[in-house]
Amino acid sequence: MKRYSLKMITASADDHHPPSVCSRRPRSASVAVLHVATLILTTLLPLRLAAEPLFAFDAMPGKLPKTVVPISYQIELTPDLARLTTAGQETVELELREPTARIVLNAVNIVIAEVTLDDGPERAVVTPDTAAETVALEFAQVLPAGRHRLHLRFQSQINSFDRGLFFVDYPSGQGTRRMISSQLEPADARRIFPCWDEPAFKASFALTVTVPNSFLAVSNMPVASEEPVAPDLKRVSFAPTPKMSTYLFVLSAGELERLTADANGVTVDVVTTAGKSAKGRFALDEAVRLLGYYNDYFGTAYPLPKLDLIAIPGGYGGAMENWGGITFFESRLLFDPAIDSDVMRRDIFSIVAHEMAHQWFGDLVTMGWWDNLWLNEGFASWMQEKAAVQLHPQWNTWLNGYGQKQFAMGLDARRTSHPIQQQVGDESEAMVAFDGITYSKGQALIRMIEAYLGEEPFRAGIRAYMAAHASSNTTTADLWQALEQATGKPVAAVAAPFTEQAGVPLVRAETDCHDGVQQLSLRLDRFAIIPARGFAGLSDAKSLPPVAWKLPVMFGPAAASAAPSEWLLDGVASIAAGSCATPVKVNRGDIGYYRVDYGPHAGAALTSALNQMTPEDRLNMLNDAWAMVAAGRADAAAYLGLVERLAPDDRRAIWDQVISSFATLDHLARGEPAREALRSYARTRLRPVFDRLGWDGTGHGDDDETPLRARLIRVLGDLGDADILTEARARFARFAGDPQSLVPALRDPVVHLVGLTADQDSYETLLRLARASTVTSERVRYYLAAANARDPALAARTLALTLTDEMPVTVVGPVFSTVASSAEQPGLVWRFVQDKFDALSARLGPGFRDQMVPNLMTNFTDEEHALQLAHFKPSQATAGGRISTSRALETIAISADFKARALPTCVAWISEHGVR
Repeated sequence: MKRYSLKMITASADDHHPPSVCSRRPRSASVAVLHVATLILTTLLPLRLAAEPLFAFDAMPGKLPKTVVPISYQIELTPDLARLTTAGQETVELELREPTARIVLNAVNIVIAEVTLDDGPERAVVTPDTAAETVALEFAQVLPAGRHRLHLRFQSQINSFDRGLFFVDYPSGQGTRRMISSQLEPADARRIFPCWDEPAFKASFALTVTVPNSFLAVSNMPVASEEPVAPDLKRVSFAPTPKMSTYLFVLSAGELERLTADANGVTVDVVTTAGKSAKGRFALDEAVRLLGYYNDYFGTAYPLPKLDLIAIPGGYGGAMENWGGITFFESRLLFDPAIDSDVMRRDIFSIVAHEMAHQWFGDLVTMGWWDNLWLNEGFASWMQEKAAVQLHPQWNTWLNGYGQKQFAMGLDARRTSHPIQQQVGDESEAMVAFDGITYSKGQALIRMIEAYLGEEPFRAGIRAYMAAHASSNTTTADLWQALEQATGKPVAAVAAPFTEQAGVPLVRAETDCHDGVQQLSLRLDRFAIIPARGFAGLSDAKSLPPVAWKLPVMFGPAAASAAPSEWLLDGVASIAAGSCATPVKVNRGDIGYYRVDYGPHAGAALTSALNQMTPEDRLNMLNDAWAMVAAGRADAAAYLGLVERLAPDDRRAIWDQVISSFATLDHLARGEPAREALRSYARTRLRPVFDRLGWDGTGHGDDDETPLRARLIRVLGDLGDADILTEARARFARFAGDPQSLVPALRDPVVHLVGLTADQDSYETLLRLARASTVTSERVRYYLAAANARDPALAARTLALTLTDEMPVTVVGPVFSTVASSAEQPGLVWRFVQDKFDALSARLGPGFRDQMVPNLMTNFTDEEHALQLAHFKPSQATAGGRISTSRALETIAISADFKARALPTCVAWISEHGVR
C-alpha cells in the first residue's frame, strides 16, 4: 500500500516541507509539555527485538484465538448508496482446532442480526467488544472440533472516508455521480463483513454483490455469473479467490469502463469512471511489461487469471495492492498529455510497479503479523526502483530518488525511531507503521544487501523464498534463511541488526600518510539528531545508546573512473588506501545505509575533488554534509562550501538536494530578520541554474531538465524572485483565456505561484477552475494552489471549504498543511481544526485524529503549539495517536534546535562571503 503525502498527491515535485521556527516561551510551559510528552515517550522508545523464529501460525501476535480458523467465505453484499449501508450475509467454513462454545472474530460498526451454525436452528448470542473491535459468538452447547459452517446476517456502513467500504461523489459530464470502493489495509475488512481480520488467517473468498444495472462491479477474481434481480438491479458473482488475507479483499462498483490487454494469458485491465479509460493507456502498457518482468524475476508466475488497475476519483490519496484488483487514486494512474506533465509518467510507473510487486511480496507471500510489514512495503519500494532501472534506465531512478533514503535516515536518527521489525500491539499502531522506516529504510537495506550478496545470488534466494512460502505467511527469519541457503553468506549477521534495532550507522573516516602510503581509518558509531535541550518532552540526554552493526562499506578513490573496494566493518579498521595524493571516498556509489563524517584531512581532499566524482558520490557528499549540520556535528559553512563548487549544469539530483536544503532554511527563518539575506543567497545560487534552462524546453518526461525547470520556477517564486513571479502571473493570465498557451510541464509551478500571491480575483479564478474540471489531477492542482494564498482572509475561505462536499476528502489533509506553511497566520489552521474537530473527524475518519492532527502540528515549532498538541486529548486516544504525537513533538524540538544553531552560522557565512 502507498499512502500519500502532499508531495505524492500533487503532480509536481514539491519542496521538502521542513518544520517551522520556534519562539521563546516561559519555562513553565516547557515543563508542562515535558511532563505530558515524557509519559508518551517512555512507553514508545523502541526496544531491540529478540531474534525471531521462522513463521509459525500459533506464535503470531494478534487478538483472535488461533483455535478457530476460517477456510473459506461465501459473502453476499447489497450496498444501498442512498442510505450508505450494506445488507450482507456470509457463510464461513471453519476449522475448530479444539472443542469450544465461543467463537471470536472481528467486526466494527456492524450490526449482526443472526448467527447460526451448520444450518441448525440454534442461534448464537452476540457480544460486541467495541474497544477490541471484536464480537464473541456464544453457543449454548460446546461445539466439537472439526469443520463447521457459520452463517451470519448483518448490516455494515458505507463511509465517507477510506476505511472499509466508502463512497465517492465525483463530477462528470452528466452531473455528480456516486461510486463505492474498499480500502482495508491494515484492519478494515471488519468494517464490511465479520471476519478473522488478521493477516495469518488466510482463506478463500467467494463474493456476490447486488448493484444497479448501470454499474460495473470489480473484485479480486473474474465475474463467474451475472443475472438480473429487479428492473434496476443485478446480482454479480465472482469466482473464488485463492487463499489470501482479509485486507486484500476488494470491491469497487460504479459507472465504470475498461481498457483491456492480454499479458501471456492474463487479462490486464485499467478500470475507470465513464469516459476516462483512454487515459489509462500508459499505465496499461507498463503493467503488461511489468508482469513479464516480475514473472521472470520472482521465478513464480502471477497466479490469478486477471489483474485490474482501478482508478478511484477520490476517497483516498494512495494505492492499494488488493490481489487481482489494485485500487489507485485516479491522478496516480491516469495520464492525459493535454493536461499532465510528461514527468507524471515516472510517478505512475513507480506506483504501478510498487503495487504490482505486492502481488508477490504481500499477496502471494504475506507477513505473519504487522511487525514484519517491511517484508511487504520495503520490498515493493525496492522492486519499483529495480523495475524502473530495467525498463526505463534513462530515468536515473536511484539517483533521482535519493530522497527516499534521506527521509528514512532523518527519521531513524531520532529518539522516536523504531526498528524495521517493530512491535505492533493493535490496529492503530499498525496504521502508523506505514512510515518512512518501514518503506524507505526497508528499501535501502534491501539494496545494500543485494549489493553485498551480488544480484544473481540475491535473486536466487528471493526465488527460493517465493517458491517455499507461496500462499502462506512468513517472518523476516524465513527471508534470511532463504538468502543464506542460496548464497552461503551470513546474511542474518549483517542484515538483522538493521531490522531488529533502530538507528543509523555513522562511519567516522580519516586518512593519514606514512612513508608515501595512505591509511584509511574507519570507526563505526551511531548517527543521531538530538536537540541541545530537553524540549517538548525530550530528555536532556545528549546521545542515544550505542548500537552494533556489521556494515558492508564500499570505499575507494574519489575519481569516477576508479573501482571501489569493499570492507565488512565491525567496530574499527585501518586499511591501506593507495597513494597519499588520492582522495578516498567512503560509501562509493551511495548504496550503503549509513552516514560518513570525514576528518579534516580526508574532508578537505574530498571537497577539492568534488567535481571528479560520479553524480551519486557528489550527491552523497552533499547529503552527508547537510546531515552533519542537522546533527550539530558541523556548522553550515561546510555544506555551503560544497554548494559553492557546484556548476549550474550539474545533474538534477544535485540541485534538487540544494533546493531542499534552501527550502528548509527558508521555512525555519519565517518571521526572522535574517530571512531576506538567506533568500537573497539562495536566489543567487539557483538563478544561474534556471537561466541556463529558461522557461521553455521540450517538456519530455525522459528529460531531467523538465522536472528541474519546474522545481526551480516554483522555489525561486517561493523565495521571492520578482521576475519569476511576474512571468508566472503573466503566463497564468494567458492560460485563463487560452489553456493551450501553458504547457502541461509548467502548469503546476505556475498555478502554485499564482496561488501564493493570490488576490481576490485570482483566488476566485482558481476556485472556478477547480469547480469546472472533472479531472481529479486538475481539481487537486487548483484547490492546493488556492490553499497557498498568503492572505489570511482567503486562507480562512479555503479552510471553510474542507467542511463541504465540494472539496474531496483526499485533498483536506494537504490543504491544511499548505495553508499552515503559506498563510501569514499559520496558527489559523490549528484554531480551525480545534473549533471544527467533531465535524472534521466525522468526515475524515480516525486517521484525522491519530495522524493528520499531529502531522499538521509539525508546521509549528513554538512551545505554545507543542504544549497544545501534548494536551490535545483526541490525538492521544489510541496507541497509534500517541506514537504520532510523540514524533510530532520531537520534530518541533529538532526544528527549534536546528534554527538556533544553523541560521546564525548561515547568515555569518553569507556575510563573510559578501553575498546579500
